Amino acid sequence: MFDSHTPQQNRLLAALPAAEFEHLSPQLELVYLHLGEVLYESGDKLRHAYFPTNSIVSLLYVMENGASAEIAVVGNEGMLGVALFMGGGTRPNRAVVQSAGYAYRMLASLFQQECSQNAPLHQLLLHYIQALITLTSQTAACNRHHSVDQQLCRWLLLSLDRLNGNELIMTQELIADMLGVRREAVTEAALKLQRVGLIHYSRGHIIVLDRPRLEARVCECYQVVKKEFDRLLPSHPSWPPKSI
Repeated sequence: MFDSHTPQQNRLLAALPAAEFEHLSPQLELVYLHLGEVLYESGDKLRHAYFPTNSIVSLLYVMENGASAEIAVVGNEGMLGVALFMGGGTRPNRAVVQSAGYAYRMLASLFQQECSQNAPLHQLLLHYIQALITLTSQTAACNRHHSVDQQLCRWLLLSLDRLNGNELIMTQELIADMLGVRREAVTEAALKLQRVGLIHYSRGHIIVLDRPRLEARVCECYQVVKKEFDRLLPSHPSWPPKSI
């Protein structure tokens, strides 16, 4: 199963020049991330940097009363552990696997060493952090000003951009946590999208049936985020990928 996975399925790793990638690749470990798995809690010292390939991880801010809301989503376009690059070492949020799949991880100490010595990686991470700031700020604006079904459309499209195919496995509880709303609001929004033929929703299994119409229905927040990621991050590797 591992043989079908390569680090270049992650856009950041794929964008590295060949020499820099060859130096970095022996330090990468392929791991499977389970749905709902917590990679780190708020305040934890980060032990690894993660580069998802076909998994998606949600960054959640958790309030004192246990309520939570998603502030960002990370898939094959990016990485988890920017605090290591920035020098903080910890994050005030929880990282939860939103869509199960694989990722490559690197020990925190090795990643920090690479950041200081690998100039192309350093530059890519600066661009990624700028795009991530756009994502977090736009998410905050969307959650404040747009309806739950618009937020769900945005969330679905951002998730599909980071996966192959049109299916998502996701529980109501996890969606509600990510959007910061009640389960009943998620059910109502999902059924509304299902009634007009945009998705099929059953027991946490979501199939997007009509992506163009879903894009037409979503608020402007989705395009703002997508354009910024497309502008700042390479869409394709600059050299032929190969397995390690």
